[in-house]
Amino acid sequence: MKAETAPPGAARRIRSFVRREGRLTPGQQRALDELYPRFGLTRPQGLLDLDAAFGRTAPVVLDIGFGDGEALAELALSHPERNYLGIEVYRSGVGRLLRTLEREGIDNVRVLEADAVEVLRQNIPPASLAGLQLFFPDPWPKKRHHKRRMVQPGWLALVAERLAPGAFLHLATDWADYAEHMLAVVGSEPRLENPAGGFAPDRGERPQTKFERRGRSKGHQVYDLILRRRDGA
Repeated sequence: MKAETAPPGAARRIRSFVRREGRLTPGQQRALDELYPRFGLTRPQGLLDLDAAFGRTAPVVLDIGFGDGEALAELALSHPERNYLGIEVYRSGVGRLLRTLEREGIDNVRVLEADAVEVLRQNIPPASLAGLQLFFPDPWPKKRHHKRRMVQPGWLALVAERLAPGAFLHLATDWADYAEHMLAVVGSEPRLENPAGGFAPDRGERPQTKFERRGRSKGHQVYDLILRRRDGA
């Protein structure tokens, strides 16, 4: 992978992920080769035409870091009236999701193998999203790595610009420290309101995944924040 270079005098952006992927299974590689042309998107130079990407006009929900795609696929099946755009940097997860989309006959999902922050900044039109979900992002638990956490004031400001009035932002984590960080940060973004006043009383529409069940079996508590983009803010 070619190393990134920054313009003279520009600060290099701190990323919330590190590419540490192993070898793909034959099935994952086949999915990438044969199914990505069907379900995957290529990043444009400018803004994405979301209606053209899905071949229809429908509310678009962005899923960042969908992992193996279990929750995203279940939500897409439960809400055929929505379009779901999933972004993931790990090719193994993309391959797993593509296989699920084919197997289940799901056609309201499109996939981007890309850096979600770059896509949000450069390719998602303002006020175009009906929702954004970020489930179990890397918690970067060591204090010196907290700067790598995705949920930061600048990221929330960018998200607020891309959400339509009334749209939702759903965050979830099983790391108590990250949960408190999220709660503090979202309270500083004036364009987002928290109807629950704190953590949500339940997980809302979010499906319970194998990852979550495994965490709960280890005694991890799961924290959900379900926010709304204010009208006219």
